[in-house]
Order: sequence, then C-alpha cells, then structure tokens
Amino acid sequence: MKQLLEVLGFVALVQGVLGLVQEITGEPHGWGLGQRLGFLDGHEIYASATLLVLAVALFAAAASRRPG
Repeated sequence: MKQLLEVLGFVALVQGVLGLVQEITGEPHGWGLGQRLGFLDGHEIYASATLLVLAVALFAAAASRRPG
C-alpha cells in the first residue's frame, strides 16, 4: 500500500508541475492533465496546484504507513 501511495503521489506531482509549467510558458500543447480535460478550461492553474497539494498529502500518507 505504501508503494501505491508513493506512485500515485509521484504521478500527481509530475502532472501538477507539468500543468504549471505549461501555463507559465504559454505552450499551446502540454502534457498536463488539466489541459487534457475539457471541463477544466480556464481552471488549469487551480487544477495543477490542487494536484501538487494532493501529491504532498499522498507522500505524507505513505510516510505514515508502517513497512510491511
């Protein structure tokens, strides 16, 4: 379970960073999840920031788990 939380945290971290970099640089085609989902149009920065917060929470939950 700890490894699953770490993997999910890493994916959320990468997607959040990619989304923010894409918004800051103004690239028209990004790899971030926020740019791929139509219902997030206009809210990509908030979605990317939320993914970063989720990543921190997942890493904290993974760290609190006992091994084994």
